[in-house]
Amino acid sequence: DVQLVESGGGSVQTGGSLRLSCSISIYTYNRFKGWFRQVPGKEREGVAVIGSGGITRYGDSVKGRFTIDKDNAKNTLYLQMKRLKPEDTGMYYCAAEQLYGTCRDVLEFPARGQGTQVTVS
Repeated sequence: DVQLVESGGGSVQTGGSLRLSCSISIYTYNRFKGWFRQVPGKEREGVAVIGSGGITRYGDSVKGRFTIDKDNAKNTLYLQMKRLKPEDTGMYYCAAEQLYGTCRDVLEFPARGQGTQVTVS
C-alpha cells in the first residue's frame, strides 16, 4: 500500500506563504497525484493535480496562487501556496491515484495522507 505523510502546515497571516510537502512511501512516478482540502462543515475541494508528465491542473480558487510540484527522486509532492487568504484555511491532504489508474479527480484518488492543517488569519 502507498503511504503518504503531509507536513508543512501551520498558521500564517493573510498574504503570506506556505509550502506543504507530502512524503510518499513508494515510487509513484507514473501515477497522478494531488492535493485537496477540507473545512469542517463544507465539502472537500480539489486544489491541484499533477500527472506523470508534469501536466498540472488547479482549482479555480487557487489558480495563480498555488503551485503543485514533485520530486520523483525523493518521492515527494509539494504544494507552494502564496498570497494566502483566510478562505484557504483548512486541512490539506495529498492523494495518489492507483497504478495505471485513469481517474483524474483528486477527490477520488484511493491513497490519502492524514492531512496537515493550514490556518490563515
